Amino acid sequence: MAKRIEVAGLTAYYGSHKAIDDITLHVEPRSVTAFIGPSGCGKSTFLRTLNRMHEVTPGGRVAGKVLLDEEDLYGPGVDPVAVRRTIGMVFQRPNPFPTMSIYDNVAAGLRLNGRRYRKAELDDIVEQNLRGANLWNEVKDRLGRPGSGLSGGQQQRLCIARATAVSPDVLLMDEPCSALDPISTLAIEDLIDQLKAEYTIVIVTHNMQQAARVSDRTAFFNLAAVGEPGRLIEVDETEKIFSNPSVRATEDYISGRFG
Repeated sequence: MAKRIEVAGLTAYYGSHKAIDDITLHVEPRSVTAFIGPSGCGKSTFLRTLNRMHEVTPGGRVAGKVLLDEEDLYGPGVDPVAVRRTIGMVFQRPNPFPTMSIYDNVAAGLRLNGRRYRKAELDDIVEQNLRGANLWNEVKDRLGRPGSGLSGGQQQRLCIARATAVSPDVLLMDEPCSALDPISTLAIEDLIDQLKAEYTIVIVTHNMQQAARVSDRTAFFNLAAVGEPGRLIEVDETEKIFSNPSVRATEDYISGRFG
């Protein structure tokens, strides 16, 4: 079930370095929110705080709150592994498990969660999620072959099927199309549009046309200078951000005057 994300006063650090500062925003369920802004402004760092991936990095820590439908994801006793199961992540470069078959890539998360599945049940889940990723017809006759043998665009859709197979509430996507050709990019964008009927989706993208095409809301991040922490400058409906932003810096970035 898709859930709402509420972030309040979030600051993230790498050791003593403050990477992002005092970010407050909400993400509506069953919607796509895009993060845009110049390189190094903290978009991906912020994305990784939403499912506690940030703290996997040595020295990574946060202050502030991330709520998923009222539950504080950084609260005492909260299991980060359980958080990452609830809030899935699709990375910049497709990363299927290289020694696993297409089938086993999709089933991997299910096998890790401790529950035993009957073969027929697992077959159904694998097929359902490959269909959901618009990949089933392309791979149904070679499910036993390595996932790494697929094209880049197919691998990324396989990674999306792997992420959805464990039934998360939220899908985070960190520049999921940056390593892909235009046709594969279009396939992923079409897929995002379909997935938002079921999931809350947050996507980091350097491609502003992509943000305009796929997202309902857009958040613009920037930093005052190199070495300064990234900050959220403005967040609003995507149409407004791209046609009539409230902040001059947003307009300057979108129009190409910097970035």
